[in-house]
Amino acid sequence: MFKKILIAEDHEMGSLSVQKTLEELNIPNVDYVYYCDDALAKVKKSIRENDPYDLMITDLSYEEDHHQQNIKDGKELIDEVRKLQPLLKIIVFSGERKSGIIDLLFTESRINGYVRKARNDSKELKKAIASVYVNENYLSLDLKQEVKKLNSYEFTPYDITLVSLLSQGVQQKNIPTYLKNNNITPNSLSSVEKKLNSLKEALGVTSNQQLIAFCKDLGII
Repeated sequence: MFKKILIAEDHEMGSLSVQKTLEELNIPNVDYVYYCDDALAKVKKSIRENDPYDLMITDLSYEEDHHQQNIKDGKELIDEVRKLQPLLKIIVFSGERKSGIIDLLFTESRINGYVRKARNDSKELKKAIASVYVNENYLSLDLKQEVKKLNSYEFTPYDITLVSLLSQGVQQKNIPTYLKNNNITPNSLSSVEKKLNSLKEALGVTSNQQLIAFCKDLGII
Protein backbone atom coordinates (compact mmCIF):
# COMPACT_ATOMS: atom_id res chain seq x y z
CA MET A 1 0.00 0.00 0.00
CA PHE A 2 1.01 3.64 -0.38
CA LYS A 3 3.48 4.84 2.24
CA LYS A 4 3.43 8.61 1.81
CA ILE A 5 0.35 10.61 0.84
CA LEU A 6 -0.39 14.32 0.45
CA ILE A 7 -3.94 15.57 1.08
CA ALA A 8 -4.95 18.98 -0.30
CA GLU A 9 -8.40 19.95 0.99
CA ASP A 10 -9.61 23.37 2.14
CA HIS A 11 -12.62 22.19 4.18
CA GLU A 12 -11.96 20.62 7.55
CA MET A 13 -14.86 18.16 7.29
CA GLY A 14 -13.56 16.88 3.95
CA SER A 15 -10.08 16.57 5.39
CA LEU A 16 -11.40 14.62 8.39
CA SER A 17 -13.25 12.22 6.08
CA VAL A 18 -10.06 11.51 4.15
CA GLN A 19 -8.05 11.27 7.37
CA LYS A 20 -10.38 8.62 8.78
CA THR A 21 -10.14 6.60 5.56
CA LEU A 22 -6.34 6.68 5.55
CA GLU A 23 -6.18 5.71 9.23
CA GLU A 24 -8.30 2.65 8.48
CA LEU A 25 -5.86 1.78 5.68
CA ASN A 26 -2.90 2.20 8.08
CA ILE A 27 -1.06 4.68 5.85
CA PRO A 28 2.07 5.58 7.86
CA ASN A 29 2.93 9.03 6.48
CA VAL A 30 0.21 11.54 5.59
CA ASP A 31 0.55 15.31 5.19
CA TYR A 32 -2.43 17.69 5.11
CA VAL A 33 -2.57 21.15 3.55
CA TYR A 34 -5.44 23.63 3.06
CA TYR A 35 -4.00 25.62 0.16
CA CYS A 36 -2.81 24.69 -3.33
CA ASP A 37 0.38 26.73 -3.01
CA ASP A 38 1.26 24.79 0.15
CA ALA A 39 0.60 21.50 -1.63
CA LEU A 40 2.97 22.43 -4.46
CA ALA A 41 5.60 23.53 -1.94
CA LYS A 42 5.29 20.16 -0.15
CA VAL A 43 5.78 18.29 -3.42
CA LYS A 44 8.86 20.37 -4.28
CA LYS A 45 10.33 19.80 -0.80
CA SER A 46 9.73 16.03 -0.97
CA ILE A 47 11.52 15.85 -4.32
CA ARG A 48 14.47 17.92 -3.03
CA GLU A 49 14.80 15.59 -0.06
CA ASN A 50 14.58 12.53 -2.29
CA ASP A 51 11.49 11.38 -0.40
CA PRO A 52 8.65 11.99 -2.88
CA TYR A 53 4.96 11.33 -2.28
CA ASP A 54 3.36 8.14 -3.62
CA LEU A 55 -0.11 9.65 -3.93
CA MET A 56 -1.81 13.06 -3.84
CA ILE A 57 -5.52 13.43 -3.07
CA THR A 58 -6.92 16.86 -3.91
CA ASP A 59 -10.19 18.73 -4.10
CA LEU A 60 -11.00 20.81 -7.20
CA SER A 61 -12.56 23.90 -5.63
CA TYR A 62 -10.78 26.08 -3.09
CA GLU A 63 -12.48 29.04 -1.46
CA GLU A 64 -10.56 32.31 -1.50
CA ASP A 65 -9.71 33.96 1.82
CA HIS A 66 -7.15 36.43 3.20
CA HIS A 67 -4.27 34.12 2.18
CA GLN A 68 -3.24 35.25 -1.31
CA GLN A 69 -2.62 32.21 -3.52
CA ASN A 70 -0.93 31.82 -6.90
CA ILE A 71 -2.70 28.52 -7.64
CA LYS A 72 -6.47 28.96 -7.48
CA ASP A 73 -7.91 25.48 -7.97
CA GLY A 74 -7.23 21.76 -7.94
CA LYS A 75 -6.87 21.33 -11.70
CA GLU A 76 -4.17 23.97 -11.83
CA LEU A 77 -2.45 22.30 -8.87
CA ILE A 78 -2.53 18.93 -10.64
CA ASP A 79 -1.07 20.40 -13.82
CA GLU A 80 1.77 22.07 -11.86
CA VAL A 81 2.51 18.91 -9.89
CA ARG A 82 2.58 16.85 -13.10
CA LYS A 83 5.44 19.06 -14.36
CA LEU A 84 7.49 18.20 -11.27
CA GLN A 85 6.50 14.60 -10.69
CA PRO A 86 4.88 13.18 -13.85
CA LEU A 87 4.32 9.69 -12.43
CA LEU A 88 2.77 10.73 -9.11
CA LYS A 89 -0.57 8.98 -8.57
CA ILE A 90 -3.37 11.53 -8.19
CA ILE A 91 -6.96 11.07 -6.99
CA VAL A 92 -9.47 13.92 -7.15
CA PHE A 93 -11.95 14.02 -4.24
CA SER A 94 -14.58 16.58 -5.14
CA GLY A 95 -18.26 17.46 -5.25
CA GLU A 96 -18.02 18.16 -8.99
CA ARG A 97 -20.17 15.78 -11.04
CA LYS A 98 -20.16 17.28 -14.54
CA SER A 99 -19.06 14.52 -16.89
CA GLY A 100 -17.27 16.83 -19.28
CA ILE A 101 -15.04 18.22 -16.52
CA ILE A 102 -14.32 14.77 -15.06
CA ASP A 103 -13.47 13.35 -18.48
CA LEU A 104 -10.97 16.16 -19.11
CA LEU A 105 -9.29 15.47 -15.77
CA PHE A 106 -8.52 11.95 -16.95
CA THR A 107 -7.62 12.79 -20.55
CA GLU A 108 -5.79 16.12 -20.13
CA SER A 109 -4.53 16.20 -16.54
CA ARG A 110 -3.95 12.42 -16.45
CA ILE A 111 -5.45 11.84 -13.01
CA ASN A 112 -5.65 8.23 -11.80
CA GLY A 113 -8.90 8.31 -9.89
CA TYR A 114 -11.99 10.39 -9.19
CA VAL A 115 -14.26 10.13 -6.15
CA ARG A 116 -17.31 12.34 -5.76
CA LYS A 117 -18.06 13.64 -2.28
CA ALA A 118 -21.28 11.95 -1.26
CA ARG A 119 -22.87 9.79 1.41
CA ASN A 120 -20.62 6.75 0.86
CA ASP A 121 -17.51 8.60 -0.20
CA SER A 122 -15.31 6.86 2.41
CA LYS A 123 -15.99 3.47 0.83
CA GLU A 124 -15.47 4.88 -2.65
CA LEU A 125 -12.20 6.49 -1.59
CA LYS A 126 -10.92 3.17 -0.24
CA LYS A 127 -11.78 1.48 -3.54
CA ALA A 128 -10.08 4.27 -5.48
CA ILE A 129 -6.88 4.07 -3.43
CA ALA A 130 -6.74 0.28 -3.79
CA SER A 131 -7.32 0.47 -7.56
CA VAL A 132 -4.82 3.25 -8.17
CA TYR A 133 -2.21 1.40 -6.09
CA VAL A 134 -2.32 -1.52 -8.56
CA ASN A 135 -2.14 0.91 -11.52
CA GLU A 136 -5.84 0.84 -12.38
CA ASN A 137 -7.73 4.08 -12.93
CA TYR A 138 -10.82 4.47 -10.76
CA LEU A 139 -14.18 6.10 -11.42
CA SER A 140 -17.38 5.07 -9.65
CA LEU A 141 -19.93 3.19 -11.75
CA ASP A 142 -22.54 5.97 -11.85
CA LEU A 143 -20.02 8.55 -13.03
CA LYS A 144 -18.48 6.07 -15.45
CA GLN A 145 -21.85 5.66 -17.14
CA GLU A 146 -22.23 9.43 -17.44
CA VAL A 147 -18.76 9.81 -18.96
CA LYS A 148 -19.51 6.94 -21.36
CA LYS A 149 -22.69 8.76 -22.41
CA LEU A 150 -20.65 11.90 -23.02
CA ASN A 151 -18.10 10.06 -25.14
CA SER A 152 -20.79 8.26 -27.14
CA TYR A 153 -21.44 11.50 -29.01
CA GLU A 154 -18.67 13.75 -30.27
CA PHE A 155 -19.82 17.34 -29.92
CA THR A 156 -18.62 19.70 -32.65
CA PRO A 157 -18.08 23.45 -32.15
CA TYR A 158 -21.22 23.95 -34.25
CA ASP A 159 -23.25 21.76 -31.88
CA ILE A 160 -21.98 23.66 -28.86
CA THR A 161 -22.75 27.00 -30.50
CA LEU A 162 -26.37 26.01 -31.15
CA VAL A 163 -26.98 24.72 -27.63
CA SER A 164 -25.18 27.70 -26.09
CA LEU A 165 -27.42 30.12 -28.00
CA LEU A 166 -30.51 28.27 -26.80
CA SER A 167 -29.23 28.41 -23.21
CA GLN A 168 -28.79 32.19 -23.58
CA GLY A 169 -32.47 32.56 -24.44
CA VAL A 170 -32.11 32.91 -28.22
CA GLN A 171 -35.19 31.44 -29.88
CA GLN A 172 -34.55 28.63 -32.33
CA LYS A 173 -36.08 30.61 -35.20
CA ASN A 174 -33.62 33.47 -34.56
CA ILE A 175 -30.45 31.34 -34.44
CA PRO A 176 -29.86 31.54 -38.25
CA THR A 177 -29.55 35.34 -37.97
CA TYR A 178 -26.76 34.99 -35.40
CA LEU A 179 -25.01 32.35 -37.51
CA LYS A 180 -25.16 34.51 -40.64
CA ASN A 181 -23.88 37.58 -38.80
CA ASN A 182 -20.90 35.56 -37.56
CA ASN A 183 -20.23 33.76 -40.87
CA ILE A 184 -21.06 30.36 -39.39
CA THR A 185 -22.42 27.70 -41.75
CA PRO A 186 -24.78 26.00 -42.28
CA ASN A 187 -27.05 28.82 -41.23
CA SER A 188 -30.49 28.09 -42.66
CA LEU A 189 -33.40 27.47 -40.29
CA SER A 190 -33.92 23.99 -41.71
CA SER A 191 -30.26 23.03 -41.07
CA VAL A 192 -30.46 24.34 -37.50
CA GLU A 193 -33.66 22.39 -36.86
CA LYS A 194 -32.19 19.25 -38.40
CA LYS A 195 -29.03 19.47 -36.27
CA LEU A 196 -30.91 20.11 -33.03
CA ASN A 197 -33.29 17.23 -33.72
CA SER A 198 -30.31 14.99 -34.46
CA LEU A 199 -28.68 16.00 -31.18
CA LYS A 200 -31.83 15.33 -29.16
CA GLU A 201 -32.29 11.92 -30.78
CA ALA A 202 -28.65 10.94 -30.19
CA LEU A 203 -28.75 12.00 -26.53
CA GLY A 204 -32.18 10.60 -25.76
CA VAL A 205 -33.91 13.88 -24.90
CA THR A 206 -37.14 15.26 -26.33
CA SER A 207 -37.02 19.04 -25.94
CA ASN A 208 -34.60 21.94 -26.26
CA GLN A 209 -34.91 22.54 -22.51
CA GLN A 210 -33.83 18.96 -21.78
CA LEU A 211 -30.99 19.31 -24.29
CA ILE A 212 -29.74 22.45 -22.52
CA ALA A 213 -29.96 20.79 -19.09
CA PHE A 214 -28.18 17.69 -20.35
CA CYS A 215 -25.31 19.68 -21.84
CA LYS A 216 -24.99 21.80 -18.67
CA ASP A 217 -24.76 18.62 -16.58
CA LEU A 218 -22.00 17.35 -18.85
CA GLY A 219 -20.13 20.62 -18.52
CA ILE A 220 -20.20 21.27 -22.26
CA ILE A 221 -21.84 24.69 -21.89
